[in-house]
Amino acid sequence: MRRSFLIAMIHNDRNALVLDTVQRGIVEEAVKHGYEMIVHPVAASSPDATRDIVNFVRRSRVDGLIILPPVSGIKGLADMLDKEGVPAVAVSSVPIDGYIDVILSRERAAAADVARFLLSLGHRQIAIINGPRTMTSAIERRGGFIDALNEAGASLVGEFEGDYSFDSGLKAARQLLALSPRPTAVFAANDNMAAAVLKVTSALGIHVPADLSVVGFDGSVLADMLTPALTTVVRPFGDMARQATTSLINHIEGRPSVKTVDIPLSIIISESAGRAP
Repeated sequence: MRRSFLIAMIHNDRNALVLDTVQRGIVEEAVKHGYEMIVHPVAASSPDATRDIVNFVRRSRVDGLIILPPVSGIKGLADMLDKEGVPAVAVSSVPIDGYIDVILSRERAAAADVARFLLSLGHRQIAIINGPRTMTSAIERRGGFIDALNEAGASLVGEFEGDYSFDSGLKAARQLLALSPRPTAVFAANDNMAAAVLKVTSALGIHVPADLSVVGFDGSVLADMLTPALTTVVRPFGDMARQATTSLINHIEGRPSVKTVDIPLSIIISESAGRAP
């Protein structure tokens, strides 16, 4: 059949909770069609990232790729894979040309919804802990959040650039919660950094949500494990992974698929957000 019945997940994500859910989603769908999954991590910021992926494809002889952000946004990667004759489905927060399909999560719109939600609770002293400014996801989340604040005539009282890690969230929380006046709400651009904020508030005797509201982004399993449970934007990683796998296998086996699949994101309101003090 001239197939390996292997599909690969290409990523540069250090968040084990996210990766676990994505991998389970891919495998769940792949095994239905007789395919196996292999994983290849890539340093997305490396100038050799594209060559690394192409060499991996040639060695492994996979039938297709599912590429997660930020790797999916590497310039020229989609065209290079097309030249290699390897079908690839991208997961992305913005539209990307060149892939056979794109699983699109509108993170800018979701972050804007977070801002409106906090404003509706009466918050005006709002801070943000964002991801790395070079990453598209961070650009989209920050942009949507600030745009919505500006539309309402509000602005940030504090901002910190993290790297999506728990440690960067700790550093950000200590700096932002030392401000005077102190923010009454913090939007952290992922759940790991939001968890760090909750840890710092506990150490400082700041009550959540009575003194401070905290909202995260991702909707990982971590959100329900925290005390208080985290209000967060849910990205349905499992659904996205299954959709990406279905699209890829359809293409491999000659069945029609759609070029862009919009995955809706939503805020799950839980215990960490309340009315402004």
